[in-house]
Amino acid sequence: MIQSVMSPPPTIRLLVVDDHTLFRRALTALLGSEPGLEVVGDAADAGEAQRKAERLQPDVILLDNHLPGVAGVQAIPALLEACPHARVIMLTVSEDEQDLAAALRAGAAGYLLKTIEGDALAQAIVRAMRGDSVVAPEMTGKLVAVFRQSAAAPEGVSSLLPIGPLDGLSPREREILGAIGRGATNKEIAREFGIAESTVKIHVQHLLRKLDVASRVQLAVIASSQGLG
Repeated sequence: MIQSVMSPPPTIRLLVVDDHTLFRRALTALLGSEPGLEVVGDAADAGEAQRKAERLQPDVILLDNHLPGVAGVQAIPALLEACPHARVIMLTVSEDEQDLAAALRAGAAGYLLKTIEGDALAQAIVRAMRGDSVVAPEMTGKLVAVFRQSAAAPEGVSSLLPIGPLDGLSPREREILGAIGRGATNKEIAREFGIAESTVKIHVQHLLRKLDVASRVQLAVIASSQGLG
């Protein structure tokens, strides 16, 4: 009898972009020691990052915002043009909600703070590759607060949160939207409601379409702003 052997998940290839040499090297060493992760390159500025992204085609780009010349947020469109399939995750010290809004609007898949623990960062990278939201909890709260404080949202936030009516959602979709607002993954949502993970993914796609948004992060903000989280 031939036994089937499950192949391990593919290695996630990373590009680390940060202008601080010591931090960049330490992060490269840290992530390189994590199973399933491989740092294939690093860069100190946006121009170098774009060239290496085009040549190396990484799966995930960890991007600092405070870079010399062109800021990280401003570099996102060029990076995604150079490597369209990559997931860009901001890894920065900036806790400014406008930086968060600008990053997500530019196409970032996540926004994390440099205070994050190493194992949590590795988990966030894996989650981002699965399509989950990977925004630091304190930053999500700030974005929701900005939205609630003013009906006329600041520039960047209004286009980030084109909230549609919730009346068109089914009871199950409302439940799943609330779970997303609490930060639950698809697997956790499936377990909570006793449904298949593939069914959760279908509901998430319906929510994205009905609420006219492009990312799970925006769904989480909508859920929180509507009191569903």
